[in-house]
Amino acid sequence: MDTVLQAALNGLVSGTILALPAIGFTAMFAVLRYPNFAVAAFATLGAYGGWMANAWLGWPVVAALVAAFALAGLVGACIERVALEPLRPAGPLTVAIAAIALNVVIENILRFSFGNDLRGYDLPLARDVHFAGLRIAPQQIENLALALAVMAALFGFLAFTRIGKAMRATADNPDLARLKGIEPRRVELLAVLVGAGLCGVGGMLLGLDTSVDPLTGFRVVLSVFAAAVVGGLGSIPGAVAGALVIGLAEELATLAVAPTYKSAVGFVAILLVLTLRPRGLLGERAY
Repeated sequence: MDTVLQAALNGLVSGTILALPAIGFTAMFAVLRYPNFAVAAFATLGAYGGWMANAWLGWPVVAALVAAFALAGLVGACIERVALEPLRPAGPLTVAIAAIALNVVIENILRFSFGNDLRGYDLPLARDVHFAGLRIAPQQIENLALALAVMAALFGFLAFTRIGKAMRATADNPDLARLKGIEPRRVELLAVLVGAGLCGVGGMLLGLDTSVDPLTGFRVVLSVFAAAVVGGLGSIPGAVAGALVIGLAEELATLAVAPTYKSAVGFVAILLVLTLRPRGLLGERAY
């Protein structure tokens, strides 16, 4: 029982961190209507941006998170405006394929710039916290708190700010939003900036939990996509719920199979959801 509870605790932490890139992915999908698979590259960029701010400049973790958000968000916005937006008339499949290609390009640029060596943040070592037969690292607790704080700030931004309401309106009905005086093109660019930035923050938190290398984002891209599908594509609360489900399922799966096979949980989750509930846990029914 202690083993199961430990796996569940680890899954809760990893699922909360996974929720950030999942929210970024689903926010971009909701506004732009195509899956931006470059989220893996944005997560890796954020991991490296935060690492450089922390290890090179000596910034604390919170300030490094801001750097991770800014780097990933700005690169994502530039990519959207320069490379992906001109391809939209060709259809969402073409844009999604182009995003995959850009993901490979960015990954190899990072590999050429930093090499394949694992990078670690400049943080003090601390003993694990033990309670009720379970253990959790102080860094995991901090990552959990930071992820929850970022999500709370995002939900507040979407619910109470004029820009956030414009993003929600554009996601619901871009034509009606245009009639109300909202410029969808600007909102789309802002959605990419915020979505890519969230992926960058998630990538840095992943790097804090493990290490940073050019494949940091690629390793979790399937889990991110699975979380968005399970929760319901286009639903931000659904992305959070889906991320928690995937995080828990992946960690609990290691009790039965080798950890190298836990990524198969994402495939199984996508298959089950598309078969039994195509709209996801919190997605809207398509009519």
